[in-house]
Amino acid sequence: MERYKTEVKFSFLIFYGIIKIRAKRVLFFMQNKEKDYSNLRIKLVLKYYWEIIRQYKVSFFTVIIFTIIYSSLSVYIPLQYLKLWDVLITNNFSVVSVAKSIVIFILILNLLSWVIRRISGFCLAYFESHVKAGLREQAFSYMIGHSHSFFANNFSGSLTQKIAKYANAFEKLTDKMSQDGLPLFIRSVGTVIAIYTLLPKYAYILGIFCVVFLVTAFIYTRFKLKYDVIASIADSKTTGVLADAIGNHSSIQFFTGYKYEKKYAGGVIEEQQKATILNWYLWEGLTVIQSFYLIITEFIIFWVAIGDWQISLITLPLMILLQTYFVRLGENLWSFASIIRNYYDSFANAQEMALIFDTSYEILDEVKEVAKDIKGEVVFDKVTYIYKNNNTKVLDSFSLTIPAGQKIAIVGSSGAGKTTFVRLLMRLFDLTDGQITIDNIDISEISQENLREQIAFVPQDPVLFHRTLMENIHYGRRDATDEEVLVAAHLAHCDDFIEQLPLKYETYVGERGIKLSGGERQRVAIARAILKNAPILILDEATSSLDSHSESLIQDALVKLIRGKTTIVIAHRLSTIRQMDRIIVLEKGKIIEDGTHEELLNKKSGLYKKLWDLQAGGFKNII
Repeated sequence: MERYKTEVKFSFLIFYGIIKIRAKRVLFFMQNKEKDYSNLRIKLVLKYYWEIIRQYKVSFFTVIIFTIIYSSLSVYIPLQYLKLWDVLITNNFSVVSVAKSIVIFILILNLLSWVIRRISGFCLAYFESHVKAGLREQAFSYMIGHSHSFFANNFSGSLTQKIAKYANAFEKLTDKMSQDGLPLFIRSVGTVIAIYTLLPKYAYILGIFCVVFLVTAFIYTRFKLKYDVIASIADSKTTGVLADAIGNHSSIQFFTGYKYEKKYAGGVIEEQQKATILNWYLWEGLTVIQSFYLIITEFIIFWVAIGDWQISLITLPLMILLQTYFVRLGENLWSFASIIRNYYDSFANAQEMALIFDTSYEILDEVKEVAKDIKGEVVFDKVTYIYKNNNTKVLDSFSLTIPAGQKIAIVGSSGAGKTTFVRLLMRLFDLTDGQITIDNIDISEISQENLREQIAFVPQDPVLFHRTLMENIHYGRRDATDEEVLVAAHLAHCDDFIEQLPLKYETYVGERGIKLSGGERQRVAIARAILKNAPILILDEATSSLDSHSESLIQDALVKLIRGKTTIVIAHRLSTIRQMDRIIVLEKGKIIEDGTHEELLNKKSGLYKKLWDLQAGGFKNII
């Protein structure tokens, strides 16, 4: 006995030492918590979940009701076995018919439970699949309506992950609650009540066991949550490092960084291993406690039962029933810690998206007018814009009138306000002060969609969908016919390279259009603009990525494209804007020069002339 106590004490000290050492090694992860379980906004998550759940209330309540029924049956059926044992223990063969009737009744109950459980399973599959799809659509529909600033300040991969985690958290919660949580509650309460009707003393023992078991599991799981966070952060860090290395494989090859990256990734993986094994050790610790409770409680029940049997207060069938209930109860209670962990983890994951729902749109539509039959006059009237994040004033009481059909170029050094000018016109930002009008209509009084229907935009670095070339060009005007798409592609000289592809217009372009060259992507963007045929056209140096041959081919298409349209060119290469009606030179958010190419060159000390001489001189030096 003394040797046994020594071994137990020694094992406990080893276990405690491992936990303590591992905890110290991974403590630094706690400084970068990924999830805050102590500040969960569960009501907020449930609010947005209910918006979709209520559309499938019939299947939702069917699952709940059927789960309650089959869980209750699992408690009631052992009572019928007790009746059977009481009959059989008499060894009176005259009651065989009674025994058979009990067996038939048990069969009916089991078949009923089986049918109800299967129906519940199908209802759950229907309910979860439809609600998950609804949650994804709900999340995407709201998220995609956020402003340009929102997406500029968040990683696209992170936002995509939040949508996935929001829907997956619902599935995890529903599975745990319907398959573990609700049955656990019904069976635990039902078992205690069933035993109380037969043997009140044992019901108290089981009741105390349930309370101690559940409270211990709850407290231990709450304590362990911070180590779940550690493991989660370590896992995310490992994933991020591996993804970063794989995404930059070219740099690793070019700079012979294979050994360095292997060592760097190995270090991160090792830290994850330390965090993971600590987490698993802690789970084993809870298992040790739960197993101890089960062993001790079973011992107490049967120690008391043997004493009661000795004085004929309990029969052998009742002892067998007690054992059956206790084993089933233990199996159900065993999953409680996992339920609590999944409960917190799922709500923490879902909360990330719920907080986005709870974030109001930065730019809101207050529709008072509808823009149609637009000619294209654009007026900036004393426009001021200040970036909120750093309080930097980009435009200061800026005024500019662009008559309908006029072609202007906007030039200036980096940070002069060119990009802000375009974003304000397209209402990607709201003004700090002033007014922008199109054909005397304040752009803040029409919908963002209505406004952007009047503008075609060709960016300097176009980004395409991972879809076919036909679909990408079609995006310029989605109600256009395939014939109109082909005409636009021809005018933009896209057909020069498309016809050489094996699948031609059905060729997928890869993520962000990576399978195409920069010039090819830009020609697709120009084809989109041609297809859209909007009254206002914005070109952000639309030929900058084209080689000389492609640029010469597309100049004719651009001439046709801008004919009759108000055209705004954000110019980087001044050689491309000489034929513009006006050239606007910006500096620190103000117009410092306004005139034709020739007029601005005639100014001896003007900024435009300095920029022109710098670029022209650079060309000469290269030649």
